[in-house]
Amino acid sequence: MQKYDCTYDAYVKILNAELVPAMGCTDPIVIAYCAAKAKEALGCMPEKLDLYVSGNLVKNAKCVVVPGTGGLIGMRAAAAAGLVGGDPSVALEVLSSLTPAMCPAILEYMETAEINILPTDGKESLEVIAVVWGGGHRAKCRIARSYSNVVLLEKDGQVLEEAELSDSPGGGLDKSVLRVADIVEFARIADLSSVEEVLKRQVEYNMAAAKAGCEGDWGGCVGKTILKSRPDSVRTKAVAAAAAGIDARMGGCTVPIIIIAGSGDQGLTASIPVITYAKELGKSEEDMLRALIVADLVGIEERFYTGTMSAYCGCLCAASGAGAGIAFLEGMSTEEICRVVINGLGMLPGMICDGAKPACAGKAAMGIESMLLAVDLVREGAGFHGGDGILFPDADETIRAVGRVAGEGMRQTDLVIQDIMLQ
Repeated sequence: MQKYDCTYDAYVKILNAELVPAMGCTDPIVIAYCAAKAKEALGCMPEKLDLYVSGNLVKNAKCVVVPGTGGLIGMRAAAAAGLVGGDPSVALEVLSSLTPAMCPAILEYMETAEINILPTDGKESLEVIAVVWGGGHRAKCRIARSYSNVVLLEKDGQVLEEAELSDSPGGGLDKSVLRVADIVEFARIADLSSVEEVLKRQVEYNMAAAKAGCEGDWGGCVGKTILKSRPDSVRTKAVAAAAAGIDARMGGCTVPIIIIAGSGDQGLTASIPVITYAKELGKSEEDMLRALIVADLVGIEERFYTGTMSAYCGCLCAASGAGAGIAFLEGMSTEEICRVVINGLGMLPGMICDGAKPACAGKAAMGIESMLLAVDLVREGAGFHGGDGILFPDADETIRAVGRVAGEGMRQTDLVIQDIMLQ
């Protein structure tokens, strides 16, 4: 790879497009954002809302607290919060404008307005459509494929905004160019001025979430429990801090975080272990930022192949990125970092996703633990080999194989999980 060639430029664009802020779990947040956009187009408070939600979004929005609502949970709460006090101009931070004084109005709207939750046609795994009526008018907003991708906004049948369906925020970024070896090379040669703003914001925001999770009683208190029950070490701190950030996020903490692959939990899982290791090992800020590049892009590559919405736990993709980033911090070679990825995918290649919820913190902790073991194995010259199960000698082939398991292999699993959760 050469500086400023097509692949180099693509990696810069991917990082800047993917590392965006969000407040709260992105699944209820996209519902709030869609509702707020529809209200903005309508021009008044809606009297009625029809909310069409894809099955995977239902799964992921069902069990998490909507931030800023005083503990309300679910899709109706998310939509009502977006309508009552949401600010669509800040996209996935749409609920950052909520105040405690708005909570009674959100509850009142949920009790008095007509809110209908309906299924989409099932063609898109990530899709939400808000249709609102009020003042004799009708407006509609549709978001699909990625969390901030507004593909249609209209009022009374007149199109106000329209965009192509895209898997990437900002549209059309080709993530198939991502390769583990190229990611490592990019991290080594990158002009940090092109990405340091988003990376430094990732450090600031995500470590603030970890701090909140360690200090408060959020979610399942997984991070705090790990800190109390395990020996004091950099390993314990890294796992606990990441889990604590997810505790806070799943529990409705209003601290914003930086997401990757459309997910805050994945953003926390990929970044916090790397940041923690860098600080504990006395690494420079530059070393830390370059390691974060590895962690973020490896996590994004893996999620590209498993799919944004599937029955495969995305925290495993992000944990794989964290392992690669820590290996980079330790000065491992490109070949060794590729082996870390292969080793990690050989141990937990199929943990299910049964929706966003407090237990995600525990799943992330397990994923990070497995990747730290993967680093240990490579350090000792040990590990797994191509031909072991679904592993290939090449890291990227292994990533694609896992993606096939997640996409083709777990499609029916996903439907069964959704069916169970909706009983």
